[in-house]
Amino acid sequence: MTFDEAKTILAALERENVRYVLVGSMGMAAQGLVRATRDIDFFISSDPENVERLKKALKSMFDDPRIDEILADDLSGAYPAIEYVPPHGRYSMDILARLGETFRYEDLESQEMLVDGIRVQVATPRMLWRMKKDTIRPLDRRDAEMIRRQFNLEEE
Repeated sequence: MTFDEAKTILAALERENVRYVLVGSMGMAAQGLVRATRDIDFFISSDPENVERLKKALKSMFDDPRIDEILADDLSGAYPAIEYVPPHGRYSMDILARLGETFRYEDLESQEMLVDGIRVQVATPRMLWRMKKDTIRPLDRRDAEMIRRQFNLEEE
């Protein structure tokens, strides 16, 4: 996924006033730490009105009836994560409301940033580090160490 593709998605989210927080490698990119990725990850508020705004944003970019399968009940349920792959299949979007019992949209530390004129709600460096440092994926642990060094974060 290119950062230009990510900006198109983020602009649509802004246009529809979706409450979200950008995380993962694209969150790192917004904070100035770029690495290759094939997806974009964001947490959203799972209230029904916000999920409808998300769907409207996605429909503005993709002619895909599967968008209607994204439901607030799913994002509020036992498995609050949805992977959406646009029809072109070049990248995917991980749409999360909660990650286990550890991270919930409502609890994420975030900051608003301006990225090429787009208002983007991004996880803070400390939050990105916290989300990546204890995972089992080696790539996440390397990301966490890079974030820790770049932003002079201390172990908790």
